[in-house]
Amino acid sequence: MITRITGKLVRLGDAEARLEVGPLEYEIFVPEFVRRQLQASLGNEISLKTIQYIEGNAQGGRMVPRLIGFLADVELEFFEMVCSVDGMGVKKTLRAMVRPVREVAEAIEEQNLKELSLLPGIGPAMSERIVAKLRRKMAKFALMVAREFPVEAKSADRGVLHEAFEALLSLGYNAVEARDKIDAVAAGKSKLKTVEDVILAIYQLSRD
Repeated sequence: MITRITGKLVRLGDAEARLEVGPLEYEIFVPEFVRRQLQASLGNEISLKTIQYIEGNAQGGRMVPRLIGFLADVELEFFEMVCSVDGMGVKKTLRAMVRPVREVAEAIEEQNLKELSLLPGIGPAMSERIVAKLRRKMAKFALMVAREFPVEAKSADRGVLHEAFEALLSLGYNAVEARDKIDAVAAGKSKLKTVEDVILAIYQLSRD
């Protein structure tokens, strides 16, 4: 199974990216929110985390392997979780993911059925099914750290921000409130090496 592919982004269509890897060119399907992030990288080398699935059916006699690409492991993980909801599947989830993971995760966390119903192919009944299965698993996705935090944030900082987010949830904040507070301190210049540093920065910001 191909789990990562690195190459030059030579073409970006409505639902797929084409990467030139040596003498080969690979077609990789991407959700809309990933496609938008790739627009500025056309002509540059990129790396995508990938999952593979087989399109077609054995009775038809034509089984075609397909790749789906993401910019971060957390995006791929979220995609697979949505795929696991009864009635979703790979193709339906791929079509539905037009908004960033962070926003979709918040809608699920907050049981916002109206927002979920606006996703392509996701009606009220499916929205209820998604919330019922995934709502208690969305805390780690609600910040979408890998793509949403400031670019200058280092990997170690991102781990601390995840832990601080969970700490805020345990203190009674909802996902949206916790995210807003984390965003506010993450945008500052100070180093946030521990969860205590983050909590202190949030406290100091609230006192200003």
